[in-house]
Amino acid sequence: MLEIAEELRAWSRAGRTFAVATVVGVSGSAPRPIGTSMAVDADGAVIGNVSGGCVDGAVYELCREAIETGESSTHMFGYSDESAFAVGLTCGGVIEVFVQPTPVVPAPGATVARSFTGQTMLVHNGKVKGTVGSLDAAVLAATETTVLPGILVEVPAQPPRMLIFGALDFAAALTTVGSFLGYRVTVCDARPVFATPARFPGAEVVVDWPHRYLSQTTVDGRTAICVLTHDPKFDIPVLTRALRMPVGYVGAMGSRRTHTERLELLRANGVSPEELARLRSPIGLDLGGSTPEETALSIAAEIVACRRSGSGRPLSAVSGPIHRRLDAVIGS
Repeated sequence: MLEIAEELRAWSRAGRTFAVATVVGVSGSAPRPIGTSMAVDADGAVIGNVSGGCVDGAVYELCREAIETGESSTHMFGYSDESAFAVGLTCGGVIEVFVQPTPVVPAPGATVARSFTGQTMLVHNGKVKGTVGSLDAAVLAATETTVLPGILVEVPAQPPRMLIFGALDFAAALTTVGSFLGYRVTVCDARPVFATPARFPGAEVVVDWPHRYLSQTTVDGRTAICVLTHDPKFDIPVLTRALRMPVGYVGAMGSRRTHTERLELLRANGVSPEELARLRSPIGLDLGGSTPEETALSIAAEIVACRRSGSGRPLSAVSGPIHRRLDAVIGS
């Protein structure tokens, strides 16, 4: 429910009656992960989806039924080989959907747990208000959707950070793509004439030496660091620090010659072979693009592939499931 919670809060404030369907189980290949929700109000308005289209029509009707009866229910949707329009998943998987009428909508910063019988528990600032079962401290401390037998726990995580060093046109394009992907984007450059809020709307802009700012800010395993300056006096100090931090991605822009020279300087600066192996340089996937926008797309694609353990290869060239299992990306 968290992904559509803002719209649901507006519906609640307006006094609208609605039902919410949430994916609480996935087996095999499925288009949307556990925790994905869809809501329908009494007038038939819809927000969100639970399947990318193939069973949304049936779920819509179940939501309308829940509004009329006031009762919660759980439904399984599996593979259908009759037609692409049958009530089933043509991708071959099975999903379990929990439908509940007018649920408690999570407030910002709250944790919501729901049993499949429609009971609700709110957890805020570590304090439980009401009970539907036992939840241990590890679950309450989670930062992604976690599944327990009979209970769906959704914990709203702070958005992951994208730190862009170098206030260039490429940085402006990457800011747009990063924000679109849900990152909290920061652009840092030591040159105040380039690092201005007007050039990077929607991003936090910091005027400071990159390595100094990086040593003072907060990062975690989801943080993506993109060094776009390709100037050794900026690159080497910040990359030396970044490659020793527990972040999810470190990439640096530059030609192959720049990359070779950069590796030599990093080695001379004491960076170990294991640390150098974490560096994505030249940054991005090989998409053949050259404009700032195309380059930003290339960088973002590599970040997503790293975060979600993707191969970065065309789907037509690989085998196996298209959609990753939830437990393969939990905590990412």
